[in-house]
Amino acid sequence: MQFFSRGFFRMKGQVSILAMFLLASLLFSCQSNTESSKTSTSEQKIGVLLVNHGSRSEAWRNSLLDLEARVKDSILKDPAISGIKTAFMEYTEPSIATHLKEFDKENYTDIILIPVFLTVSSHSFDDIPTLIGQKDDPKSIELFKIEKMERYKPTAKVHIAPLLDFTDLLKKNILRRYKELSKDPQNEGLTLIAYGDKTYNAEWSQLMRDAGDYVKQEAGITDYSFGWCGHVAHYNTDSTTVAINEVLKKKKSSVVIPVLVAFDEMFQVKIIGGGIDNVAQSKERVLYKPDAILPDVNVENWVIQTSKSFKDQITAKTAKQD
Repeated sequence: MQFFSRGFFRMKGQVSILAMFLLASLLFSCQSNTESSKTSTSEQKIGVLLVNHGSRSEAWRNSLLDLEARVKDSILKDPAISGIKTAFMEYTEPSIATHLKEFDKENYTDIILIPVFLTVSSHSFDDIPTLIGQKDDPKSIELFKIEKMERYKPTAKVHIAPLLDFTDLLKKNILRRYKELSKDPQNEGLTLIAYGDKTYNAEWSQLMRDAGDYVKQEAGITDYSFGWCGHVAHYNTDSTTVAINEVLKKKKSSVVIPVLVAFDEMFQVKIIGGGIDNVAQSKERVLYKPDAILPDVNVENWVIQTSKSFKDQITAKTAKQD
């Protein structure tokens, strides 16, 4: 299997970066035992595909394209990797299918697919593997028909990397952004607002608790809360308001941090901003900047390191076959 199991995802928070890649290596090794094709190192051509959710927001899309631009030179310094592309899962082109077709046309043998997603969701567990022909999830297939999303199984082997939550970079990112806004840690709390996924609510909630606990430990705050700006196309401001008010019952103010990969006017301004507006005395009691996780040099380093680790596995397997 070339995608990670639900049980594997549930181990997050307990797996170090080293252990993560050891597990990935094990899965990679199991996969190689079931493949009969043998490609020599001279015929091998490896590419990297950065995959994100996609958005109608130009600002959001540009953030992900900027991520590619920031890591491109470092990744392509490795002669074993020949190209890097960014694909949007939905809403806009270039789609995953579009770029996989291009990789096939350019005779790539292996694609390292890096999902720029925070943690497990129906998108990462079902949609992406189904889009590339590694899984046949009925709900995903029906969604693709409605959204007119193209499935394409490439000739090249696609190796799906783990998600961002296997590292500590999200916690560090939130801490940095909290400190930039914080004025009085003793009298303020923290409110985290993420997108979430109802199917994987336990995993998303744990991700928020891990981040909140980390900020408590490092910044000296005593209270935090979290809420959701949406769940798979169901958006609302209420959860943001409720989460902020939970902190304000105990503290004079709350620092609100959007736990979103990139900036999208609808989420950071309309939904989260709208939820803040519904809080009494929000101008005096809520500290907020409509920013996002990107840009972040730690995310860039994660992409570079993930590309290298998977490239090493691919070339080692091919060399062994030779």
